[in-house]
Order: sequence, then structure tokens, then C-alpha cells
Amino acid sequence: MFSWSNKEQGGRNKDSEMFQTVTEGLQSLYSKKLLPLEETYLFHDFHSPALEAADFQSKPMVLLVGQYSTGKTTFIRYLLEQDFPGMRIGPEPTTDGFIAVMYGENEGVIPGNALVVDPKKPFRKLNAFGNAFLNRFICSQMPNQVLQSISVIDTPGILSGEKQRISRGYDFSEVLRWFGERVDRIILLFDAHKLDISDEFSEAIRAFRGQDDKIRVVLNKADQVDTQQLMRVYGALMWSLGKVINTPEVVRVYLGSFWAKPLQNTENRRLFEAETQDLFKDIQGLPRNAALRKLNDLIKRARLAKVHAYIISYLKKEMPSLFGKEKKKEELISRLPEIYCILQREHHISAGDFPNVTKMQEQLQNYDFSKFPSLKTKLIESVDKMLANKIAGLMSMIREEESRQPPAGVWRGL
Repeated sequence: MFSWSNKEQGGRNKDSEMFQTVTEGLQSLYSKKLLPLEETYLFHDFHSPALEAADFQSKPMVLLVGQYSTGKTTFIRYLLEQDFPGMRIGPEPTTDGFIAVMYGENEGVIPGNALVVDPKKPFRKLNAFGNAFLNRFICSQMPNQVLQSISVIDTPGILSGEKQRISRGYDFSEVLRWFGERVDRIILLFDAHKLDISDEFSEAIRAFRGQDDKIRVVLNKADQVDTQQLMRVYGALMWSLGKVINTPEVVRVYLGSFWAKPLQNTENRRLFEAETQDLFKDIQGLPRNAALRKLNDLIKRARLAKVHAYIISYLKKEMPSLFGKEKKKEELISRLPEIYCILQREHHISAGDFPNVTKMQEQLQNYDFSKFPSLKTKLIESVDKMLANKIAGLMSMIREEESRQPPAGVWRGL
């Protein structure tokens, strides 16, 4: 059992807190320090719903994304070494919805509308996407050793060509963005003998902006091409990804054939086995790093919430008290890129901490700026103190918890 007591020098501080675990500490800091800032400046309307207890307490989650027939569902079956409820595999789009594969003593399927009212599951805020989405969202529960450590989210096969014109009935990219902010690992799957990044796939990858550190890439079915073809496909994939994922670091790509059938081309067997082991070690390490990931996500969220507060309060300050409000509103929206630059200089904020300017301009059209709150420095200061002081205490707790955790078990006999 761990504890962290925050006490100021010279006597007991009225804000003194004691947390038994990192999860408890994160949840407490969010509700007491960050949530008031978010609620005051309508953060949840613009960016992300409020976090709940299940968001902090849930197992690490792995999100699988890829075009249809790249082997996402088969990959999950390979990972679990057994079928799961609701699983369908085929050459055409078979997964037309999201499936959360989670641990449960009793095997079965929970429909989306029932899932989003369960306070023990981290999906309650998905209710905002409506029935069109919820009718295509299920939880597949089963008693499985791997699922005791992680949960896996299977996604609809991303469409290509003419099929991209089919409407899903809900905002697919926004749902992916929601999951991307909450999962621990995002795995993009590609087919080695049918490499293509469609417009919808590019849009899906862009939905993970700001989550680049979570992304891993799997070049699946790599045994279906020879070594020379594999080298060409790998090079083409890296070139294509470089245009979509805007990060100076090269994304990690794993080569292999992630299913239980024998390899069609065995000349790269040792490479595929080593790559498979590396990928599973990465996934196995997620429970040990879960608290650090949640801490990192909370810091990113706090930085965005601060920037959002500065934007909203600036727009409020610039509004006239009586006449010409609509004209001024349109002027401020058009000047938003310039306003970003002003706030960067005034508050010493990195340009990377600001939300997408085009999306922000679209959202602002729906609000009366004169009703926005003015800048409340105490709320900002409270978040600054949390980032400067209390986060450091939680970091030391994370190291203690990690040192006492047992090593990750081996899921597969590779």
C-alpha cells in the first residue's frame, strides 16, 4: 500500500491530501483542480466530455484501426488464442461497428445502449454520439487471461474507393478521436499485399492528432509477399505514413502475419517471430505503464484546458457591452489565428498547445461571446500549482508502484 502526503513547510496546509494509489490521486486532482476550470469555460462543449471514475480505474485499452480485410478481428483472436462473442471474419467488411472486448466471468455480449449507462465501464460519455452509433457498439465479455490485464477495441473496417461514400450515420472520426484520447495504445493495421491509405483512413489517422506517442503500426500478412516485395511495401508505407502522421519521430512498424495458420512464405520466419515478440512485449508492458499514461493524458488535458480558458476569456474581453455584438463576433472569429499568436506571447504558451483553429472557428459560431466568463486567475493558478507541485508527488508514487508490480506474464508460447 502506498501513500503520498502533500504538506507545505511550516505547518499543515489546508489543501493537504493523502492518496493511497496513483489512480486515486489522479481522480482527486482532476475533480478538485482541473474540473472546475473545465466547467467554467465550457471545455466539455468544445473538446472532450468530463472524465469519470471509470476513466481512471479501467484497464489499459488497445484500439485497433485499419481498412477492411487487414486482419483486425483475426489479430484479436490471435492475441486471445480463442474466439470472442460477436466475432465475424471475412474478406468483405464484416465488423460494421465498434466491439469492446473485455474481461468478464460470464461470456456474452452487452449492447451499446446498456453499456453506456454502466458506471463501471468507461463508455458513458459515448452516449453523446446517439443511437446511430450505439446500435453499432457492443461489449464482448469473456473469461480470458489476456483480458485480465488489458481490453481491446475493435473498430469498423475503414472503407476505400467508392465505398467511402457510404454514410455511417454518425461522426466516425469524432468517435475515433474520443477513443484515441482514452486508450493506451493505437495499432494501425495494414495489409502487405494490398497497401492503400484511403481518404477515410487518412482522416481517421488525423483524428489521433496529439496522440502520436500511442501509435504503433502493424504490416500484417507479410508472409504473402517475398522479401523484395516486402521491402518495397515497407518503404511505400513509411512514405505514405510520413504524409499523414506529422511527427519528427519515425513510427514503429511491426512486420508479421498475425494469425494461427502456417506461413505461406517462410524465408522471413525468424524476422516475423522476433517482430511478434516485440509487439506483444509492448502490449504486455501497458499495465505497468497505465498510471504513467493516465498522468501524461491528464497533463495534456490540463494544458489544453488552460489555453481554452485564455481563448474564451479573451473573446469575452473584446466584446462590446451594448451594440455591434454580432459584427464583433464575426471579426473575432476571423482573427482567431492572430488571437492565438497574441495569447502565445502574453502567456508564454507553445503553439502546439492550441486547438485546431479551423475547428475552433466553426464551433464558436454557435455561442454568444458576451455570455462567456471573464478570466478567473484563481482557477488558472490552481491548475498551475497542480502541474508544478502535486504531479511530481504522483510521479514518485508511480515509480514505487512499478517497482512492486510482478513482471508481465507471457501470453503466448512464442
